[in-house]
Parts: sequence; C-alpha cells; structure tokens
Amino acid sequence: MILQRFFPKLITFSIIALKYEGGGILDEMSKAKPLVVINVVGLTHSMLGENTPNISALAATGFSRPLHTVFPAVTCSVQSSLLTGLQPSEHGIVGNGWYDRELAEVFFWRQSNRLVQGERIYDAGRKVDPSYTTAKMFWWYNMYADVDFSVTPRPTYPADGRKVFDSYSQPPTLKDSLQDQLGMFPLMKFWGPGADITSSAWIADASVAVFERHRPSLTLVYLPHLDYNLQRYGPSDPRITQDIAAVDAETGKVIQSAQSQGADVAVVSEYAITPVSSPVHINRILREHGFLRVRQERTGWETLDCGASRAFAVADHQVAHVYIKDQADVVPVRTILEATSGVDFVLSREKQKALGVEHQRAGELIAVAEQQCWFTYYFWLDDHRAPDYARTVDIHRKPGYDPVELFLDKTLSFPKARIAKRLLQKKLGLRYLMDVIGLDATVVRGSHGRVAAPGREATDSPVFVCSARSIEADKFMVTGLKKQFLRLQFGT
Repeated sequence: MILQRFFPKLITFSIIALKYEGGGILDEMSKAKPLVVINVVGLTHSMLGENTPNISALAATGFSRPLHTVFPAVTCSVQSSLLTGLQPSEHGIVGNGWYDRELAEVFFWRQSNRLVQGERIYDAGRKVDPSYTTAKMFWWYNMYADVDFSVTPRPTYPADGRKVFDSYSQPPTLKDSLQDQLGMFPLMKFWGPGADITSSAWIADASVAVFERHRPSLTLVYLPHLDYNLQRYGPSDPRITQDIAAVDAETGKVIQSAQSQGADVAVVSEYAITPVSSPVHINRILREHGFLRVRQERTGWETLDCGASRAFAVADHQVAHVYIKDQADVVPVRTILEATSGVDFVLSREKQKALGVEHQRAGELIAVAEQQCWFTYYFWLDDHRAPDYARTVDIHRKPGYDPVELFLDKTLSFPKARIAKRLLQKKLGLRYLMDVIGLDATVVRGSHGRVAAPGREATDSPVFVCSARSIEADKFMVTGLKKQFLRLQFGT
C-alpha cells in the first residue's frame, strides 16, 4: 500500500510489463471477459417496449441509447466501422457494393474479409490476451476473417448453372456439425420473397451452440429478421409489432445463454428503416441524357455496359455512387442529378471527405435520396428488354441493390405454381430460371442509407443496448464501440 501510494506510476508500469510478458497470477488480469454482441438489424430505440421483453430487460439492468451511425448507413459499411472503429474513408467499405474501375464491373455483397482495411476488434483483443478467441456468426465479410469460428451462407454453383444451398465455415467442419444438429441453413428464408424469422431463428440457435461449446471471448451474432418487413411494409405498419416480438424472442435465446455463462451482452443495430413511397430510377435518367450505355444482347435483353458508359450509378438503398469516366462530365452530371426529383443532394469529393466516405472505391459523385425516396438500379427503358436476372433473386449479378426481391411478382396469377414448377425442374436436374420477381419498384415501403436528422435519433437511428453500466455514456458512435467493447472486456 505504501509503495502504491508513493510510486503509483512505477506500480502501474510493473503491472503492464507483467501483463504483456507473462506474470503468473497477473496473467488473469489480461483475460478478456466474454462478450456477446447481437446485431438486430433495423431495431431502433423507439421500438423498445412491451414487444421487446428480452431486450428491454437487458436495457433495464444496463442501459440503452440511440446509436449515431456512419454514412452511408448500410450493412457492410456500418459493420466494418463497428469492428474497426474507422470511417468508410479509412476501412474502404463505401457501401454494400461498388464499381471496380480496373475490371469495369460492379461487385455487390462480396464476402472476403480482405476487402476491409484496418485493425479489427479481435486483432486488438489478441494483442492484450493471446488466448482471445472470436466467433463470427453471419456478420458480413466473414470468409477468411482472422477469427476462430465463423459461419456464413455460401451456395455452390455447379457448372450446369444450378445453385446448391450450402454454407462456409471456419473450421470447415463447423457448418456440417451445426447442420447435423439444426438442419440445413434455410437460405430461401434469409433473403427473397420467402424471407422470414426462420433464418434468424437458425442463426440464434447456431450461435448459442457455438458459444456454449467453445466459449469464445467475443461472439458476433447477426439477426436480420426486422429488415424484411420493414422494407416490405414500412416502419409504421401494424404488422411490424409481430416482427419485433419475433426477433426479440430469438435475441432472448442468445442473451439467456450468454448471461448464464457470465458474459456481458450488447445489442446493436446498423441503421433505422424509414418510410418511403417513391423510387428514383437514377440510371434511366443518366441514360436519357446520353451518359449511360447498354449492351444489346442477342437474346433481346439489355445489360449495363459499365466500361463504355460515361457515367452510371451503383444504387444502394437511399445512396448511389455515381462513377464518371471523364472529369469534364462531373459538373454536367451533378447538375442533372441535382435537378432530379427525389434527389436531396449530391456529394462532391470534398463533401465526401467531410462525411468520412471519400475513398478510391467511391464514385466521383454520391447522390443521396430525399427522405421518402430510394434509388433503383434499373437501367432499361422497356421492361421487355430487362435482363433475365431482373426477375430473379440474384444479389451478385445485379449492378445495384434490389429490395423488390422481397416481393413475388404481383402480375403472376399463380406465383406458387410457378415456383413449384421451377423447383421440379431443379430436382430433375434441368436448367431453370426462378423468374418470380416483379419490376414494379413502387411496392417497396421502407429504406435506409441516410443518417438521422437532429431531433429524430430515437426513430431514425439504430440502437445500442448494453448489460454493463460501466461504459454508460450520454452519446455513442458506431466508430467508438470497438474501444468501448475492449474497455468492457479488459477493464481499461
């Protein structure tokens, strides 16, 4: 006590030295307290209440706050910022997809973790505690992440054009053991017109199994259920209360398992879904002004010819990266977009820098939709010339995000009969096209990508709920959670 009183810096330095060099009983001081982070997509602070008994109970013993997110407020950008503590301009994930200028192709929903730049939370955790382990359950950029346990959807595509449902995991046998226990991961329930609580329930059960079997230092769980009907019906639709209750029940499974093993728990969201009513066909506008080029295929379809286009947009919810080949076209394109109904504002490179999104992967311009609007990727002017993938669920081939994939084509008289026919063709080993998605973008009722306006954080911002009051503060930023989580785990 006397030494500690008169030589506090010496004592502190000695403890740190022993902590990193191996100091017997002091090694325990560097052991991470287990933490489970549950990403409940689309959850807002205003949703907490009678429909969220499990999450609300967590908030009651700990705390909850609106979470200030990054721009653009889309899955891949926000998750990367949360795990690295960096802005998109630093980690490079400027959206869910972007245009590769060298390959002249748009890539959406890639899975390699090597696309993300910057130190992840689990990298930092291992520097303090070499025994630090991580389970990454369905968070994005899962493949080849430097973690101990991970699972993510990864279909197999045989040479004959079929799509065989499967997953990717680390270690490779993990997916098989989970699917032996829980059944095949329900990919058709993870995205598309059949998406529902089934996929989130599977992920919750798998996460509990991995946590209880391996006891990772950090467990990252992704529950996407709220995203579906919030986009289908909008946040004010009364049916959403059922979805909130359903995802709360699945979240409760993970919370109970984690707390029974002495882990801290955090519930986060990436963004809030806001009501929309008007799609903006930004690529059709660029085409009509002579900037966008298409390729006329022999099949009668048109496909977007990115490399030949003077300018085109990669639509991503309420944000669109606009790629412009010639610098001389930047001002004319900006003038056209600023005059377009449904476009709120257009970001130059300088303004992108101020918002933390300026990066070589970003467009020369970024268009942001008005609050009630969102951007389609549609580039054809005649639906008869739409490419074959337009009427299918095909998140990788489409050069932009397409929430219309959540709906069956309302012009089909018997959509379930068509699905049954296509599935029979698949079972027989025949080539088939699951062409059951419509081309009417007005069906979408919810979107995201913008950041909340001042005073609307409770409804238009994601939420942060934590079991531990030791890190409670008035304001939380997505980019600050990495530091707060490490503080929670290591007490520093």
